Amino acid sequence: MSLPGPQPTLFDAARALLARDLKLLWRRRGDAAQPILFALLVVALFALALGGNPQLLQRVAAAVLWLSVLLAGLLSLDTLFRGDAEDGSLEQWLLSPVPLPWLVAVRVFSHWLTTAFPLVLVSPLLAELMQLPRDQLPVLVASLALGTPLLSLLGAVVAALTVGMRRSGILLALLVLPLYVPVLVFGAGAVAAAAQGFDASGALLLLAAGLVVSLLLAPLTAAAAIRIANS
Repeated sequence: MSLPGPQPTLFDAARALLARDLKLLWRRRGDAAQPILFALLVVALFALALGGNPQLLQRVAAAVLWLSVLLAGLLSLDTLFRGDAEDGSLEQWLLSPVPLPWLVAVRVFSHWLTTAFPLVLVSPLLAELMQLPRDQLPVLVASLALGTPLLSLLGAVVAALTVGMRRSGILLALLVLPLYVPVLVFGAGAVAAAAQGFDASGALLLLAAGLVVSLLLAPLTAAAAIRIANS
């Protein structure tokens, strides 16, 4: 009778899952550019619709930039767990000795790294298109750095709830948008406060607090939803 092999550690499982996700993303590199192209399209359409008026663009720049990032994140939210559900990987997650919330957290990090983080990197370019003053750019980048992981965590909970449904794209958007509204308000509000000469740290601290709470609760909630969907 052979003895069971060594159990994988949390970091071994995280490294293997992250490497798998990145390898799959590399095979469909065109899909990886969709969030950036979509955000660029939204910003360009707003700039054209407002007639290129610098004062008007500056007034709505924070809201438009945040809205473009939010909508771009929705593009890939439906595929967060659906591919694993279709190929049976979610069932292996449930049977794995690694805690399911940990695997969910790693998947959310992978989703944020490949969809939202590139948007944070190109946010200075998007801000230039919207004529955002450069002294407000650090607040914008800080709000996106805190807010986009929060959006991914909240979206993971709703994606886990709808993973067993077919054609759940519209339902997913309807369920997740109310959760996204406070993040949008505080993220755009931080930049707007900086534009008016007020202290933006209050809105940034609220985003940070929401991120900490979501880091603790969202993987547990999403894992419970996945168990229910596969029961």
